[in-house]
Amino acid sequence: MNWLVVIAGAMVGAPARYLTDRAVQSRHDSVFPWGTFVVNVTGCLILGVLTGAAPDEKLRLLLGTGFCGALTTYSTFSYETLRLTEDGARGYAAANVAASLACGLAAAFAGVWLGRGW
Repeated sequence: MNWLVVIAGAMVGAPARYLTDRAVQSRHDSVFPWGTFVVNVTGCLILGVLTGAAPDEKLRLLLGTGFCGALTTYSTFSYETLRLTEDGARGYAAANVAASLACGLAAAFAGVWLGRGW
């Protein structure tokens, strides 16, 4: 029955990803993929908190695997970086890779710290 818990989390995470991506991107007049960046960094923070807090298995499946698995997206990050490169925006592509990696890791570490209760 664990798969039902994962599905429940994903049913919230996928629309949250889409709606957040559209809301964030609509506020920026830039080719930089701000929406994807925000959902991925947010997902890293949430997973960090879960790792630090070490909740029971069901909550990890619901929020970690289900919600964050549907919220975050490596494939869209990769596609958008490729698109930026192909469109000649190599600086934005490099910034997307560097910022996503640095901010994602920083968010994960901060989340673990928060999850452990400071």
